[in-house]
Amino acid sequence: MQSVVAELLGLFAEVIPRLARITVFIAIGVFAANVAVAFGLIRYVAGLSGYLTRPANLPDEVGTAILTTAASTTAGYATLAEYRESGLLDDRATLVAVVINTFFGFLQHVFTYYVPVLIPILGRTTGVLYVSARAGIALAITVSGVLLGGLLLSERNVDRDALADVDTAGPDADDRTRRERVREAGAKSWSTLRRIVPRLAVVYTLVIALVTTYDVESLTAVAEPITDVLGLPSAAVPVIAVYTLDTTAGAVAIEPLLETTFTPRTAVATLLIGGILSFAVSTFRRSIPFQYGIWGASFGTKVIAVNTALKLCFISLTVALLLVPAW
Repeated sequence: MQSVVAELLGLFAEVIPRLARITVFIAIGVFAANVAVAFGLIRYVAGLSGYLTRPANLPDEVGTAILTTAASTTAGYATLAEYRESGLLDDRATLVAVVINTFFGFLQHVFTYYVPVLIPILGRTTGVLYVSARAGIALAITVSGVLLGGLLLSERNVDRDALADVDTAGPDADDRTRRERVREAGAKSWSTLRRIVPRLAVVYTLVIALVTTYDVESLTAVAEPITDVLGLPSAAVPVIAVYTLDTTAGAVAIEPLLETTFTPRTAVATLLIGGILSFAVSTFRRSIPFQYGIWGASFGTKVIAVNTALKLCFISLTVALLLVPAW
């Protein structure tokens, strides 16, 4: 009995300081991110959208949807749906606009999740490399959309006369006071922490217990043929499995192994592979209900197919680059 208590105390002694440090960084990061969003920082970045829509042969008004997406994915997609339904954009032009939208839809998650949550969990080196990889993938998809628009779109795909029936004013002006914005940012931050930290504590405790009690490499040796081909440690298999179901839990699962089993490159490649597999889960859980609700089943299926194909392509390319032994 005493040995069990001693083991539990030793486990908590290792878990609690790490969990406390991560929680503090997440709390600071999430609050700072929400304040930045409340004061319109994302909108300034999204103001560059016009430089992307013009080379893609899309009207400047599509930049309004892109700007809106940076603040709210639902609102941005709804704006594009309004443009399509009004006849401003045909199906081909709408698909190109959706592809260009990718980086700006990702942008809000950089501020509200990747930087304030994942980087504190993964550490500076691995965290920054991972976020940079995800940002590069999203940006590559957006640039692909610009190139496709330049090649495939013309005036035939855009009916500018339909603008008379479309509200292109963009997001409403934010008339909240500074204190109200900060208060709302604090409320959102507390909501995020209340959702993430309990799950973080449970997963982190289980992972630390597993790592300290068992040889993870030997437990996952059955996967060595697959991981050897990819140049990954066999411990990547359980991490990928966890990440497939929950990204935060996947990051927590790999963190204790960063200094011994994984290098920053193999860690990021592992998480990206988990991201590929998680598409199957997220498509049924989120993408289909969301996209069908915005576009309807027929066009929504096209949007899901295009988004998934481009993400799989560029994530696979990024994983291949990360695992190149030369660097």
